[in-house]
Amino acid sequence: MIDLAENYRKVNDRIRSAEVDAGREPGSVQLIAVGKVHPASSIRGLAACGQRAFAENFVQEAIGKQQELEDLQIDWHFIGSIQSNKTRQIASNFSWVHSVDRFKIAARFNEQRPANFPPLNVCLQLNLQEEETKSGLNANSAIELLDQIHDFERIRVRGFMIVPKPVSDPSEQRVIFAEVKNLLEKANSLGHTLDTLSMGMTDDLEQAVAEGATHVRIGTALFGPRPLKKPM
Repeated sequence: MIDLAENYRKVNDRIRSAEVDAGREPGSVQLIAVGKVHPASSIRGLAACGQRAFAENFVQEAIGKQQELEDLQIDWHFIGSIQSNKTRQIASNFSWVHSVDRFKIAARFNEQRPANFPPLNVCLQLNLQEEETKSGLNANSAIELLDQIHDFERIRVRGFMIVPKPVSDPSEQRVIFAEVKNLLEKANSLGHTLDTLSMGMTDDLEQAVAEGATHVRIGTALFGPRPLKKPM
């Protein structure tokens, strides 16, 4: 039996300890709970502990959960791959998207974000190690895309997201996390106003916080192992 309250306490303790070790301001790192393939009941349970930011990878699964949990005040983040035919649903049902990796998707969000909603918060997904099996931008392409969408009014580009290549020693991830931080600083030196580094998961959140993460995306440490099948 998963003890959500205990897991929530442990993860928050890890984040607070990582902030102290990095000399960061207490509370400067936001926890995003990744509910991918976990049932709405688990999200409700974690929300009862005080968690408000939740992330999903699949649009239809997410919307089903949102409908079931509409009585809760939840801040929904989308972190999955984005298909063009899903952008309108994402634009209408999420406050954050962490996985924008091309102009076409950004433009569709800008066009489709409802006028009565605040601008959609967006992170560009990076693939600095240029893994063939992952989406994302290299450093030069990221700066180029930032310039192209700088004046969009219905999306607000906040920063970068990355899922680094798995390594046996999580401490090795600091190198790639540092590259992401340096890229954000470079972008801001060129006139952008980015403030978000979405990086760090269950195995490497300490390394991410040490290199400036503002949002960590945690699934397994909160909800336990993923079920074999997606919830209906």
